[in-house]
Amino acid sequence: MRVIAKKILRDFWEKHPDCQQQLQAWYQEASKATWKTPAFIKREYPSASILEGNRVVFNIKGNHYRLIVKINYDYQMVWIRFIGTHAEYDNIDASKI
Repeated sequence: MRVIAKKILRDFWEKHPDCQQQLQAWYQEASKATWKTPAFIKREYPSASILEGNRVVFNIKGNHYRLIVKINYDYQMVWIRFIGTHAEYDNIDASKI
């Protein structure tokens, strides 16, 4: 998968260094992945939430942080749509961000 905007992740872990290792690991795993459907993601990340609009929510650092991505499976592209604390996540509409 081609992950679009690692800078968003980097900016976030600079503010929240406790999740740097987990975000870097997620980025490396996602970059090497070939996800063809949401089922492929659920096999690797059972706690991930599949949303409408090809969005996926990943729990980062034991669910302290949430990462929302939008995926185009045909083109193997992943766009970072949101990264934030659990409280920040509760204040957004994950299916529309």
